[in-house]
Amino acid sequence: MSLPFNIAIDGYSSSGKSTLAKKIASKYTMEYIDTGAMYRAVTYYFIKNDMIHENRFNINKLEHHLNQIDIDFSYDVNTEKSTTILNNENVEDIIRSPLVSKNVSVVSKILAVRNKLIHLQQEKGEFGNVVMDGRDIGSIVFPNAGLKLFITADIEKRAERRFKEFSQKGYDVNLNDILMNIKKRDNDDTKRELNPLIITDDAILINNSDKSINDQLKFINTLVQKKLKNYENNN
Repeated sequence: MSLPFNIAIDGYSSSGKSTLAKKIASKYTMEYIDTGAMYRAVTYYFIKNDMIHENRFNINKLEHHLNQIDIDFSYDVNTEKSTTILNNENVEDIIRSPLVSKNVSVVSKILAVRNKLIHLQQEKGEFGNVVMDGRDIGSIVFPNAGLKLFITADIEKRAERRFKEFSQKGYDVNLNDILMNIKKRDNDDTKRELNPLIITDDAILINNSDKSINDQLKFINTLVQKKLKNYENNN
């Protein structure tokens, strides 16, 4: 089953929006695009090429290198695993590292970076049947998406999730440091002048602090079925 419209998922860092988006993609045989991974891939490219240090960089140098960045995805609906490809290199694991997490917020504020990635994202969703998660999907990338969701959770829950993710990958991390990083990311995302994280008027808010992934999917399925019925009646 595929859908004749796109699903836009926005939300705070570590709110579980990517996990939810992958489940939705598998259930409805949709193409899944992780826009956060796109910004992380660009950040990793800058770090790898020694162009960013402790959130300091040369904007002209970064913009010059944007044309040398190619990002693609490989998603397996059966395993629900997404792989981010940067210039033909699998960077799925390295872009989730603490170093990239520490710098991605400042990179995402760069106008040239956002313009490039938003253009790529809109191209991906031109013909519908795409589920995309990020921070400006419903407001900027897919303002006419058939279904918009905004995912949140208590900040302590989000910090615990990120701590568990890093620990399982073998990173030596501190829970309080992660909590502080998420607080800073929330502030950066919601206060930036360029395409801030907002809840659009037509988005459905889901707080999953105490909701299982199955509970969320059941609720979303009712929304999808309602949207499908409306779509069929109007076409």
